[in-house]
Order: sequence, then structure tokens, then C-alpha cells
Amino acid sequence: MHVPREVTDPEGIRWTCVEAYAGISGDAGDAAKVDGERYRVVCTPSGASKSVELQLSGGWEDSLTDDDLLREIANARDDPS
Repeated sequence: MHVPREVTDPEGIRWTCVEAYAGISGDAGDAAKVDGERYRVVCTPSGASKSVELQLSGGWEDSLTDDDLLREIANARDDPS
């Protein structure tokens, strides 16, 4: 089971990140897999910003530092696509 992870950026926005489609039972849970060991992760802000979708390596919940996760969020916010 994937537990949401929360981080707070320097602007004071609290982001809640969870693997896309987490909580769906059966094979549908694999829908978050992008390529190889990379997964779609959706991060939702507590404030006025919009959610971002990231592609992170498996195990990101434990292996990615808060600073690295915030950097990925910032990069996704800056990317106009």
C-alpha cells in the first residue's frame, strides 16, 4: 500500500504526493508505471497552486529526500508542458 508523503516548500505550500492510481486493487495499480521502474506520482498543493505530475523511480517514497522531492515539484511547476 502506498502512503501519501507530505513536504512543505519554501513558500509554505504543503504538497501531498502519492503514486497515481494508488489504492486501486488488482492489476490497475500497475497503471502508474511509466517505463521500467519509473512511476507517475501526483503532488497536490495545500494552497493556490495546481497539482503536478512527476515521473519518479520506484521506491521514491523512502529513497528520495525532501529536498529532492521539492526540486522535482519545482521543476514540474516551471515546465509549461
